[in-house]
Order: sequence, then structure tokens, then C-alpha cells
Amino acid sequence: MAGGVSDPATSSLPLVQFSALPDVIDLGWGHPDPDLLPVDELRRAAGEAARRWGPDLFAYGYAQGPAPLLTWLAGRLGEVDERAPDPSAIVITAGASNALDMTITQSTQPGDVALVESPTYHIAVKLLRDHALEVVPIRRDADGADLDDLTAALDRLQRAGRQPRLFYTIPTFHNPTGGVMPLDRRIELVRLAESRELLIVEDDAYRELFYDEPPPPSLWSLATPGSVVRVGSFSKTLAPGLRVGFLTAEPRMTTRLSQSGLLDSGGGIAHVPALTVAVLAESGFYARHVERLRSAYAARRDALVGALASGLPETVGLKRPDGGFFVWLTLPAGRSASALLELAQGRGVSFMPGNAFSLTDGLEANLRLSFSRYGPDQLEEAGHRISAAFHQAGAHH
Repeated sequence: MAGGVSDPATSSLPLVQFSALPDVIDLGWGHPDPDLLPVDELRRAAGEAARRWGPDLFAYGYAQGPAPLLTWLAGRLGEVDERAPDPSAIVITAGASNALDMTITQSTQPGDVALVESPTYHIAVKLLRDHALEVVPIRRDADGADLDDLTAALDRLQRAGRQPRLFYTIPTFHNPTGGVMPLDRRIELVRLAESRELLIVEDDAYRELFYDEPPPPSLWSLATPGSVVRVGSFSKTLAPGLRVGFLTAEPRMTTRLSQSGLLDSGGGIAHVPALTVAVLAESGFYARHVERLRSAYAARRDALVGALASGLPETVGLKRPDGGFFVWLTLPAGRSASALLELAQGRGVSFMPGNAFSLTDGLEANLRLSFSRYGPDQLEEAGHRISAAFHQAGAHH
């Protein structure tokens, strides 16, 4: 239609970020399985929210977020972590990415230095660079950030007259490796950061999704108020399209955020979905749903890891993660994840090569597999296909 708006029925614009192809098992995306999204419960909760709050549901929301969700969330965080924040220490955001973006906005200026563990969540690096920050990688081992490397980087930058503004880390069910930082290193990291006046930004998006033992306390719960900002989300536990996340910080920062132009102009972010989440949370559904998710994702993890363990040689590094969405493979020396990906795609399976998560391109032998999007049968098949592709690559190696 010339000069007008295109007909939605014929528009080629997609509705969602990722749609699975029928003939490909794509383990590259860390998205929840659509079959696990509580669609009916969300629909009922939205209706209940409209009945309960009427016009207030559709008004500009309170800048920090609606009180029912703030109050419930403070209690829930106390249940799944070492200590509960005061509701005044929480800001509701449009997902964890928005929480991270808001924290960067409040804590940095263009040209500042940000430290990140490497490998790390690649979109976090993109966000930091969107703010024109200089991103400096810190080595990561199986237990998390290498604190000797972090200390050396801080010393090196100090000699150059530069003070990093923040350190971004995922200590719990790390993306991409699935690793968990032990308690003793968490305590050591918090003490180091406090002694160097370095703000830690803790991405805690996977805390609820543990499949064996609960993870150690968050860095936020171990730290002096003001030295850690923790970001979290309901994207993995309820639905990503809700765009409801949160951050916990000391009240001075939450006050600054509440008075920012973004929130002062538009009011609380995600007001309608936040109150929808509050209805589900207060009813007890959220806690029951998370328990079901833990069982469902544990079965998916076990299906993928079991197939890989039976099909790959012991020279391939494979560790069963205790939570989160990801399995991290380390290929033998001389083997390439990119080359394996090409062969795997020929067999109808895809994944993310390790270098996508590296700032230094040193992870050519690594790959990340997400077990969140598909059921156990498809994941078992994916594991067999990847194993077959590995042996095919070996025949030509």
C-alpha cells in the first residue's frame, strides 16, 4: 500500500527474535523451551491484575517498580540467597539486560574502563561498548575470575593513571561455561574489589535454576552495601517476553536511578507485566513453577550430556553443569569448533563456537551448547549428531 502502513498479514517482519527451523536442532540460543512457558497462567494473572488494580494497572508506574512486586521479590531473594534486600534497594527493570544498561549509564562515562571475565556473555560486552567503554578482559578458570589476573590488571591500569569503573562477572551458572564460583573465591573477590574501590556488577540471572545443590551466596549478599550491583530476571523462570528483571543496589543508587530522566519521564518500567508477575508470585504459583522448571531442565541437561558422554572420547572436556542453560565443551588440541560447526550443521544441528564469548579469540577449541530450548529426545539426538560430526572431522584431521 503506497505511502501507508504495510498489511500485517503480508508483512515479512518477524514476530519473535528466534524461530526454530523444523529440520535444525539449534543449540546456539539460550532461550526457554516454549512448551515450558506458563501461557495460560500468565493470561489469567493479567486478567486478575486488571480486576485488582483497574486503571492503576495502566497508569504511569512508581519509578522503582510496583510495591507488590518489590515487597514479594525482597522476600524471595532472601529465600534463595544469603540475605534479603530491603524493597527500597530494588529497582524493577525491563529484563537483566536493561538492568545492566541502567547500571552502566549510572556508573560510567564514555572512555572509562570496564573489566570483564573472559569468556563471558557476549551481549554484555556489546552493551559496554555501546556506552563507548574500553573493555579489558580478565582471565577465567574453571572456578571463575582469576583474581591474580584481576589484581595485575588493576595494578597495570593504576600505573597508567586509570581507575576501572566496574567489573562485570557471572559467578553463578556462568554463561557460557556453566561454572560456579566457590564461596571462598567469592569472599576473596568481594574483599579485593572493596579494597580497590571497584564496583562489581554481578549477573545473577540463573540463580533460581539449580538442578543439584543450591549455589553459594551472591556476591551482593557477601559485600558491603554499595560495592556490588546484582542484576536478575524473570526471563528464564517465567517468560522472556514479559521483559521483567531487577537490580539490587544500595539505596543511594536506586534513588539516583529512580530520579533518572528515563524513569522520571516514563515512570516505572514494565508496569503492567511487573504487576502480572506479582499476581503469580503472591499466589504461590511462581515457586511451584520454578520447582517444575528445575526438574524439566535437569532432564534436558542429562539427555544432552549423556549423549555426548557416550559418543565423544575422553579427550573432549565435558562437565555436567549444576544449573543454568549451558554445556561447555573443550575439544582436543588442534581441533576447531568452527570446523566442527560446519560439519554439525550438515547433520542438522547448530551451536555457538567459543570465540563468540572471548575478547581475545583464544577459544577456538571450545563450544557452547544450550539445552534450554528443546525437549530431552531432541537433545539426545543433537548429542549423537555432534558426536558423529566430531568423528567425521577426525577422519579428515
